[in-house]
Amino acid sequence: MKNFWKNKNVFITGINGFIGGNLAKNLINHKANVFGLIRDEKKNTFIYYENLVEKITLINGDLNDQVLIQRVIDEYSISIVFHFAAQVEVGIGLANPFYTFETNIRGTYSLLESIKKSKQKVRSIVVASSDKAYGSYPKSAMPYKEYYPLIPQFPYDVSKACADMISKSYSNEPFKMPIMVTRFCNIYGPGQLNFSAVIPDGIRSALNYSSFIPRGNGTQVRDFIYVQDVAELYMKIAEEIFIKPEKMRGQVFNAGTNKGYNVREILELIFKLCDNKKDFNLILKKMKNKKTTGEINLQIMDHKKIKKYIGWQPRYNLNTGLTETISWFSDYLKKNNL
Repeated sequence: MKNFWKNKNVFITGINGFIGGNLAKNLINHKANVFGLIRDEKKNTFIYYENLVEKITLINGDLNDQVLIQRVIDEYSISIVFHFAAQVEVGIGLANPFYTFETNIRGTYSLLESIKKSKQKVRSIVVASSDKAYGSYPKSAMPYKEYYPLIPQFPYDVSKACADMISKSYSNEPFKMPIMVTRFCNIYGPGQLNFSAVIPDGIRSALNYSSFIPRGNGTQVRDFIYVQDVAELYMKIAEEIFIKPEKMRGQVFNAGTNKGYNVREILELIFKLCDNKKDFNLILKKMKNKKTTGEINLQIMDHKKIKKYIGWQPRYNLNTGLTETISWFSDYLKKNNL
C-alpha cells in the first residue's frame, strides 16, 4: 500500500544490530517514526556510522524491564513492533548458555507480555527466529519447510526455537496477538560488524586489514541472503499483518535463496571479488584439518510459502550482494583505520 509507513510509530528491539539498523534506515526513508531499544550505547554500529541516530528516538533500557517497555508502547503509541534483540553467536551459546537463554527466551516473553498489558493496540508484531531453530536435518530434507518439527540441539538453536514457540503461543487463543515469526537463513550485508561471522571477517581479511582465523574446516553449507532483501521483506510482512491480521496471525515464514554454499565457496568468492587469490589459498591450508564443533552442517531455506502469501522473492544474488557489501566495508574499514 502506497504511503503505508508514513507517520507509523515503529518500535525495534535490537536496533543497534545490523539488521535492526538496516530496517530502521528503510523505515526512515518511508517516513515512519522509528523508536529503538538499546541496552548498551555502542557507537561503533550501523545506525551511528550511517548518521541515523538523529532521526531515531533511542530508549536506553533492558528488554526484561516490563514497566519500561509497556511505558514505551503506550507513551509513543507504538503500532508496529519488530523484535530483533538477541544473543546471536553460536559460540557464545556454547560458552554461556545461561546468558543466551536469559536473553533470547526471557527477553521474548517479557516483550510480548509488556505488549499484551499495554493500553495501546499494537497492530503488528514480527519476531525474528532463525533457521537454527530447526536443528539438523539430512540433505534429502533440504530446503527447510515451515512445517518441519523443531529439533534443536545446541544452546543458541534451542533458545531461538523456544522464543519461536513462545511467540506462536501468544498469537493463539486466548491472546490472539498479531504475531508472525520469521525463520531466515544467514543474513549478510553493510553494517554486520560482528567479525566472528564469516562474511565480514572474510572481507576484512581479503582487504588486508586482518588475518582470517578459520572456525572450522569450511565444509558447512549455508544459505545466505542480503540484508536489503531482508529489510524490504520485514516491512512487507508487517504491513500484511497490520492489514490482514486473521490471515497472517500465527504464521511462520522462511526466507532464503533456496541455494546453499559451503564456507569455502563463500570465502573464495569474497577473495576473488577483492582480487586476492593468494591469501585465499593460505586460508584453505589452515582450514584443511580444522575441527568444527557446535554447528549444524547443512542449512538451506525454502521461500515458496512466503512467495505464495505476499509475492516475495530475493532480488539480490550472492555476487551482487557481496559486491555491495565489500564496497561498504572498504569505506568503513578505511575511515575507521581497522
